[in-house]
Amino acid sequence: MAKPRHFLKLKDLSPEEIQYLFDRTRVLKRRFKSYEKNTSLQDRTLVMIFEKNSTRTRLSFEAGINQMGGNSVYLNTKDSQLGRGEPVEDSARVISRMCDLVMIRTYEQSMIEKFAQ
Repeated sequence: MAKPRHFLKLKDLSPEEIQYLFDRTRVLKRRFKSYEKNTSLQDRTLVMIFEKNSTRTRLSFEAGINQMGGNSVYLNTKDSQLGRGEPVEDSARVISRMCDLVMIRTYEQSMIEKFAQ
């Protein structure tokens, strides 16, 4: 099985990949505004981990995954083992086996990097 690719910081992507993302975003936005159904993430699950709460971030990710046919699961570190001292690496192993995408809103970049490892 191929090792997953992580998007942890902007420099993880080449200029061509960044341009592709902007181009693809324009296409998806145009299709959404034209009421074209998009199921490109059907049967995919996004886990959203929030250490640092954000209404806009949560709403944008939940709406986006739903608009593309996927599902989301919200985890707050205050309500999960991540907030009770469980090592990030242990949570990452379990979560990555049960979902397809992970987004993390945290105070520390190091948490994201530990999760990715």
